[in-house]
Amino acid sequence: MKSTPETLIRTGSRIAAVRAVGERGVLAELDTPEDVLALTELLKRTPFTGQREVVPAAETVLITAESPTAMLRITSQLGKLTIPPHRQVGRKLVEIDTVYNGEDLRDVAELAGISVEAVVAAHTGQLWTVAFTGFVPGFGYMRGENDILTVPRRPSPRTNVGAGSVALGGSYTGVYPRQSPGGWQIIGHTGCVMWDSGRAEPALVSPGTGVRYKAVRDTVVVQLPAVQEAVSHGHGLRVRRSLPLTLVQDLGRPGNAAIGVSRSGALDQGSLRRANRLVGNMEGAPALEIVDGGLTVQAVGEQIVAIAGAPAGIRISSETTSRPATVATPFVLMDGETLTMSAPSAGVRSYLAVRGGFVAEEVLGSCSADTLSGLGPKPLTVGDFLAVGPPPAQAVGLPETQPDFPAGDVVELELGPGPRQDWFSAQALKSLFDQVWTVTNDSNRIGMRLAGTPLERVQHGELPSEGTICGVIQVPPTGQPVVFLSDHPVTGGYPVIAVVTPKDLDKAAQTPAGGRVRFRHAPSITESTF
Repeated sequence: MKSTPETLIRTGSRIAAVRAVGERGVLAELDTPEDVLALTELLKRTPFTGQREVVPAAETVLITAESPTAMLRITSQLGKLTIPPHRQVGRKLVEIDTVYNGEDLRDVAELAGISVEAVVAAHTGQLWTVAFTGFVPGFGYMRGENDILTVPRRPSPRTNVGAGSVALGGSYTGVYPRQSPGGWQIIGHTGCVMWDSGRAEPALVSPGTGVRYKAVRDTVVVQLPAVQEAVSHGHGLRVRRSLPLTLVQDLGRPGNAAIGVSRSGALDQGSLRRANRLVGNMEGAPALEIVDGGLTVQAVGEQIVAIAGAPAGIRISSETTSRPATVATPFVLMDGETLTMSAPSAGVRSYLAVRGGFVAEEVLGSCSADTLSGLGPKPLTVGDFLAVGPPPAQAVGLPETQPDFPAGDVVELELGPGPRQDWFSAQALKSLFDQVWTVTNDSNRIGMRLAGTPLERVQHGELPSEGTICGVIQVPPTGQPVVFLSDHPVTGGYPVIAVVTPKDLDKAAQTPAGGRVRFRHAPSITESTF
């Protein structure tokens, strides 16, 4: 029989279950990894009306929608959908040269009950398929053709795993794209660059990619992509003082979750938009996100500036004069003058926009600094120069009214349903809403960590990784919730009990450490939904 370029993997099947993820997401549960890939490919070829992102994971596919109405329509259509056979049509194949000299190679052999040589033979002797991505950009969770190398993760994760480390974790293998913490068993190293934002396709592998590992004896060194040098002169602002978390942000890079890249962007998007409108920029122009004030910049050339968000004190100084400036009002910063911001009287994050917007290297269409993945500009340091682009055609805006910011009061956040409420007791669901939670000091752009009476689980097994969105509330075994914010990982392995509504994410971003939070049901959600 003549062969064809198509390989039938599985006959058509149905979605096992559909679960709501807040107001704008839905989680489709599938029976097999092949079904996950088949549904992912189907939704890429023929997307639903109003569909935004498709995020495959271990046993699920997360679909996000542009509106609650679109989500309800997609949910209804998913329930009737028959998944066609998954066909590999000219799929991408990648060969990864690997030196099998990993720190955990002998431990893996012992765990698998085979020799070191047999581990290498098993790893190189089968075709691996990328099931999904996550953790950091370019990291693919690869499934093999057998379970010979299914081994547990390390009991204690390493704080530093080198770029190019080839590792095993559970039934998956993968390559660490950059230096990061990690708990997988390291069996070797490769010089392959798994992520390069300068390539047309930054990720070397993506869901559905076939991977073969090839044993080599040469020492390998990962040649990481060159970092573009920052502009050091011209028209802009010079940093004279900065706290560690002053970052360049815009509206983020949505649409890349399938390759392991979160949206990122300003945590309080309403305030970033407001600051840009005030100076006449497009609302998504790159601006500065400033945590707790503490910033001093000096104008190089005349600038028109505005600050929105947390109401910090603003003072403009020169060698001979000093004057205050007002939040949410545009003002002029003359050549050589310095602008100093004090800590805000309420809220956490302020946004500084300059007419023309800051010039920074784009990664996947955005200049945002992603603190989890390392994409985008580094945090500001003393001496940095921030170049400014040409002035826009739009006129400078009028002063705007700002919303109220948390100042010691309990912040109320509305919640929609989470996909894994059935992992929790009825008392835990009630406790989520009945108590006041405290924001802990280890909160950051990745997540807002809360402390209170722990939420009791009724299921205690390990949940396979699932897609996440901004606002999901994951509950680790400690029972203390974590609200995912802009730099969250695109997949996670803790159950999601509920989701903060999109309109309240700006309020969450402005709640300081030590602040108090109370949850309530979104008006469109009845208590019986939880």
